[in-house]
Amino acid sequence: MSRPARKRLVSVLVFCLLFFTAAQFTGCSPALFWARRSHLTDLLSAMLPPEWGYAPRILAPLLATLQMSVTGTALGAFFALLLAPFCTEALHTPRSLRTLLRLLIQVLRSFPALILALLATFLFGLGTFSGTVAITVYTFAILTRLTYEDIETADLTAYRALCAMGATSARAYWRAVVPGIAPSYFSNVLYLLETNVRHSSILGYVGAGGIGLLLNEKISWLEYGKVGMILFCLFLTVCAIEALSRFLSQIIREERRLSAVQKRVLWLAAALLVLLCTLSLQPPDFSHTSPQTVRAMVSGLLHPDWAFFFETDASGLGYLLLETVCIALAGTCLGVVLAVPLSFLGTACLVPKPIALLFRVAVMLIRSVPFLIYGLIFIRVTGPGAFTGVLTLCVCSVGLLSKRFTEAIEALDFRAYHALEAMGVPLLLRIRYAVLPQLLPAFASAVLYRFDVNIREASVLGLVGAGGIGAPLIFAMNHYNWPEAGAIALGLILLVWVIDRLSAAVRRANT
Repeated sequence: MSRPARKRLVSVLVFCLLFFTAAQFTGCSPALFWARRSHLTDLLSAMLPPEWGYAPRILAPLLATLQMSVTGTALGAFFALLLAPFCTEALHTPRSLRTLLRLLIQVLRSFPALILALLATFLFGLGTFSGTVAITVYTFAILTRLTYEDIETADLTAYRALCAMGATSARAYWRAVVPGIAPSYFSNVLYLLETNVRHSSILGYVGAGGIGLLLNEKISWLEYGKVGMILFCLFLTVCAIEALSRFLSQIIREERRLSAVQKRVLWLAAALLVLLCTLSLQPPDFSHTSPQTVRAMVSGLLHPDWAFFFETDASGLGYLLLETVCIALAGTCLGVVLAVPLSFLGTACLVPKPIALLFRVAVMLIRSVPFLIYGLIFIRVTGPGAFTGVLTLCVCSVGLLSKRFTEAIEALDFRAYHALEAMGVPLLLRIRYAVLPQLLPAFASAVLYRFDVNIREASVLGLVGAGGIGAPLIFAMNHYNWPEAGAIALGLILLVWVIDRLSAAVRRANT
């Protein structure tokens, strides 16, 4: 057996070992799910058909959700572009400043948007302003890292030439570096905009405005026809944003040409949309914010409860973090197993176009539902616990990974595939020998990214009883137990950092 083949075999065996260990720890039980599957079908049938007459009531909170998404994404993207050059060694940023800023980004990206929104409500009051702040910080943290990594791999010859000619570093950055990373940067912005719509749709659970408040209310009142209508509107919104994202991505990749006038009109429309969303934001409410509250919050977060931090029993931080990791790992692995066939079935160059379109719509439908809603659905099937969290992250992983896998398949060089097809080689063998070898690096990158996302999302699934560290963190914040919240936050930061280092090591091993 060749060395690459042995390496792939070892990777598969490690993947399977980790999955079965995590599944055992989280109590995954296919028999339980199958025995209680009727609860899932009954719930879905209660949502179908949606209550069409409820649509007018959804419009205002849906627009508020879009407003938070657009403004938060735009502001986060702008600040990320400003800060990214100070985080990279390639532009000769002083090491002390670079280390400090990277540490700040690492801390901010350790928390999901829902936790950031809950924290913002303590500072800015309830409403969409807090939601927008959360989306801005979330986008800023994610995009800053992606941008400074793009800068470090970019060709900086023009930047150095401008600096040698006497241009300032700032001028050389905007003239030489930004145009080079623009395609990747704008692609990331469009992806985050779509992601932020789903994040914004659940921020109402912690009082941060948008359609999440309405969704939580209708689920609590068991008005599933109205829940179905809300989810249908979210599906249409995600479809519209994806269509817009596809159109803009074609322009970014220069697959679609626009005249200079059309480009100006497009930029003007985008600027006006962002300006309108920003100026019409609900102002912050400081009526319930006091200096004492802020001081207690900051003091508690900076002085964590070390007794809770080092507890070793099932209620301690270590066990809860381990459960969170296992939920994310098992959910990601299950998602990969389901996403691979869906991605191939959704690729028009491999299957007939009607079939590919059908599977793409199905994947888009999966992606349009916020992850907390899946948690609320599965908890009625399997009951509270870590297994619910695994199922939730599995379905969420299927949505994202299927899209990323399909995009990777469509970008392949199919000459070898078509040569094998002309030779009469069966479909599965054509995929095995002409497609998979090209796909494995892209697949591995997408899986590692999704696992990183799942770690953060698993940290709030406890809000709906799906296990992990989320419930203790949110309860501690709601009860103003800031030292305990600080201990959990520190644990999350360390966990995300360790996962980040492991992911980087895996990427290096596969290159």
